[in-house]
Amino acid sequence: MTLARDPMDTLASFVDGRAPLQTGSDCAVAQARFAAESDAVVLAVCDGERPIGLISREVAMAQRDGARPIAEIMDAQPAIAQAGMTPWGFREHLLATRPAALNRGFIIVEDDRYVGVGTPLTLLTARRPRSRTLQDPGAILIQRMSGEVLRHLAGVADFTNRLRQQNLPPDAQACVRAILETGEELTSMMRRAVDLHEADLGVLSFDTRPCQLRELMDAVDARWKTRAANSGLTLLTAYDGDSEAVADIDEHRLMQVFDALIYRALSETRRGAVEASLKVRPTDNGLILEGRVRDAGGDVSPQRLARIFEPVGSVDDHGEGLSTGLGMALASRIASAAGGVIRAEPNPGAGVTVVFEFIARQAKSVAAAAPAPSEAPAHAAHILIVDDNATNRMVAEALCEMFDCTSEQAVDGLEALDAVQARRFDLILMDIKMPRMDGVAATRAIRALPGPVGRTPIIALTANADPDDVRGYIEAGMNDVVEKPIKADRMLAALQAALDAADDQSAAA
Repeated sequence: MTLARDPMDTLASFVDGRAPLQTGSDCAVAQARFAAESDAVVLAVCDGERPIGLISREVAMAQRDGARPIAEIMDAQPAIAQAGMTPWGFREHLLATRPAALNRGFIIVEDDRYVGVGTPLTLLTARRPRSRTLQDPGAILIQRMSGEVLRHLAGVADFTNRLRQQNLPPDAQACVRAILETGEELTSMMRRAVDLHEADLGVLSFDTRPCQLRELMDAVDARWKTRAANSGLTLLTAYDGDSEAVADIDEHRLMQVFDALIYRALSETRRGAVEASLKVRPTDNGLILEGRVRDAGGDVSPQRLARIFEPVGSVDDHGEGLSTGLGMALASRIASAAGGVIRAEPNPGAGVTVVFEFIARQAKSVAAAAPAPSEAPAHAAHILIVDDNATNRMVAEALCEMFDCTSEQAVDGLEALDAVQARRFDLILMDIKMPRMDGVAATRAIRALPGPVGRTPIIALTANADPDDVRGYIEAGMNDVVEKPIKADRMLAALQAALDAADDQSAAA
């Protein structure tokens, strides 16, 4: 499931296609290659065309035993990216799953065959294709407004979840649940609008990875069955195909399509059942995936059926609700971007069946999932939260409490600078845009302080996390970047990585 885009938008245009080392080589061979190729930072190790490892210049040149096999010193589990992925999409994936891998380089493949290697600089120098956006002031306004709305909705959700954990009477608990459900609905609608806007600009990113298709349909069933039952309806899901079939797809995007179609079907159906199915058939080019969602709604006019994938506002008499219209339009864009088709057909009796179909590359197996992070950092930490927005500070404070960490707050860079010189902190969460002294200036000032305080880990909290922005933060001395709205798992991963690195540095000293 690959987005059709200009090749200049993908990793293929940034790849370093130098020849790999072959399995069985020794350190002397690797050292000779690095000596001859002074610009080489990393080299892949391949078994034929299949990459099996990655070795850096520093590791190779530090070896004194030239006869030592490189298999003993290479990174046997390197980060691997598909050539068709966007640099920023791959970067965001690594930040969310394996942030430490950003420092080691990665291998680029196509059809499981070696294409080349990349380095952190590859991801930092790649820019999002935003020329069309910059030419449209309305697009800039939409992006900023949607980002702010999503950030505040995330804050509302955090506070409401904290309230839900309190010992409240039943009536109050019911009100809290209603607030959570309303917030989730608004967040879903906003994210659909943002994705639809990016699709129309041609910058909607896809992240393809091996996915077991039977398990995906199990996830669809679990996601929607209770919602259907609460509406007095029955959801019937079916999978037709090899139970072990694995395809290279963007699971999140495919789930977005099913979500949109099922959401609409449940909204249209008053009684009976909604059916969702996925049929998988092998072909010479991979796997044909055919998804169907059938509702038991009323009769639909040909005019309305013809407009079923149009977003609300494109016509005056659109029959769908706002969230439904956004979802259906996004589903259409995703299916088209994946090189597939999507259509709506009237049922013989009543209602509509929406069908989408595309060809996906068959994968051999699903990659082993990364170990789940522990529920808290390895040791309790005292954290300084620096942000001029009170809501943002409260959200960060709630996350620190969730991870059994204590915290203090500062409203700008000047207060942060005074605080770190007066008291000891294990880590600093630093906003970027603040009055008096912004986060970048504050970071540089802290790094200029003598002793351990100048080495305190600093994590940027910002909505501006494009690769060129991230490069500036890292160059200023920050250790990592967490994008707003903040996700708990991403924050925990960043905290653990920063604290672990600080512990290693202290032990080495």
